Amino acid sequence: MVEQDSDYELLTEIAVAYYEQEQTQEEIAQRFGISRIKVGRLLKRARLEGIVEINVKYHPVFSSQIEQQFIQHFGIKRALVALDHHDEDEQRQQVAALVSNYLASILKNDMTVTVGQGRNVAAVANHVGIFPERQCRFICGIGGTKRDGQLIDADHISRNLARKFNGFAETLYAPAYVETPELRAAFMQNRLIKATLEQASKADVALIGLGDMNENSFMVQLGWFTPQEIVTARQQQGVVGDLAGYSFFNIQGMPVDTVMNDRVIGLSLEQLRAIPCVIAIASESTKATAILGALRTGVIDVLATSASNARTVINLQKAL
Repeated sequence: MVEQDSDYELLTEIAVAYYEQEQTQEEIAQRFGISRIKVGRLLKRARLEGIVEINVKYHPVFSSQIEQQFIQHFGIKRALVALDHHDEDEQRQQVAALVSNYLASILKNDMTVTVGQGRNVAAVANHVGIFPERQCRFICGIGGTKRDGQLIDADHISRNLARKFNGFAETLYAPAYVETPELRAAFMQNRLIKATLEQASKADVALIGLGDMNENSFMVQLGWFTPQEIVTARQQQGVVGDLAGYSFFNIQGMPVDTVMNDRVIGLSLEQLRAIPCVIAIASESTKATAILGALRTGVIDVLATSASNARTVINLQKAL
């Protein structure tokens, strides 16, 4: 059975390389250390096995095998692994579809869902599909953000999810980011803000994004970080990513102090850890290292990402 599973994985990887990544059979032969004739035979077998139809699809054994590796190595509950796609927006939609279906399967009446920010979380709320009615509360786990042309703040996402599931949305009436720790402390003295965050911390489910330290990241676009501050955090402090847009960690999953500390109005890493089901989403192909560090924090219960990211994380886990 193990040998058969390994065969399916090889068939799938070769099919993806040929049909999705548009590599030649010669390039694939060199990459996998096999003959060009064997590549042709394997591509034919992939079609016969049903791995390739009009598009490349992952055999259930393949995705199940990846998920079991994540459960074994990192102790998470689920790994939602989406089909690879070269287009970033389409990749985000593929991952969002899996998360939407998973949410629909686990949500029950009277549950509370803490909602984060960003494009990946927004894609879940924007996913077109059939959503069962659930009398759930969707509550912001971080304050509001503003970016022209994109409704990717926690409040808009919460409202969209509430509409889809016929639930309720609750706003956190505060900005996500303030200029100084003193200003944050002043906001946190407000009883309404404190009460909303308290409710968010007691949620049954958290839906958050997972970021990397990229000079073109969401945080830089919002003006929270300068590109140079990103470089400094990455190169001098060893930061590889963030959870929910503000909880920074290194490759070992340990928290790291940055210039963002005590400037964000949202749930802390420890508050997220206490939520029974934390779903973290990372669709972009640049985020494998960030995913590995995030998994090592022990905060994540369900990871949603692409197949290429998943394979890279498994390989990195052995090396780092």
